[in-house]
Amino acid sequence: MSGTGEQRRQGTGGDGTALVTLGRVTGAHGLQGWIKVYSDTSPRENIASYAHLWLRLEGGWQRWKLASGRRQGRYVVLKLKGCNDRDRAESLIGAQIAIERGQLPELETPGEYYWTDLQGLRVETLDGTPLGRLDHLFETGANDVMVVQGERERLIPYVWEQVVREVDLDAGVMRVDWDPEF
Repeated sequence: MSGTGEQRRQGTGGDGTALVTLGRVTGAHGLQGWIKVYSDTSPRENIASYAHLWLRLEGGWQRWKLASGRRQGRYVVLKLKGCNDRDRAESLIGAQIAIERGQLPELETPGEYYWTDLQGLRVETLDGTPLGRLDHLFETGANDVMVVQGERERLIPYVWEQVVREVDLDAGVMRVDWDPEF
């Protein structure tokens, strides 16, 4: 495997900072301003390891300092500085949560990629037949799966060397050993 689900989508903060979305606020937790978060990181509680988070609200991206966080069942709960009561926490429901791209750790294994780096790549077979663009990935029990949008949607397993043979980020292409009729 050479992908990691540490993040999902990219954007930019109000100051032009490159952002990577890691999850979203799904509810308020308690009365002291804690927020309940659905995290796309792996493991889920990794979202609580960043000192600063960006939240996308109606007025755009806002930077928040993280005071505390922990895993709570399948969710993560976070305490943001300045969010001190349930009403303020409820006002954040639905906000996307992101970090600055530069906050992501460098990958040490050759052939390992963040999902956000793979999204948008052209996907083609080994003989050059275009299959579409990689829209997103999702986890399953066995392996990650790529959703490729082209003339139709294809679900292609992300299995390094067996299915995914080459990733060229500079050229924006991924080559797969896959039957275009499937």
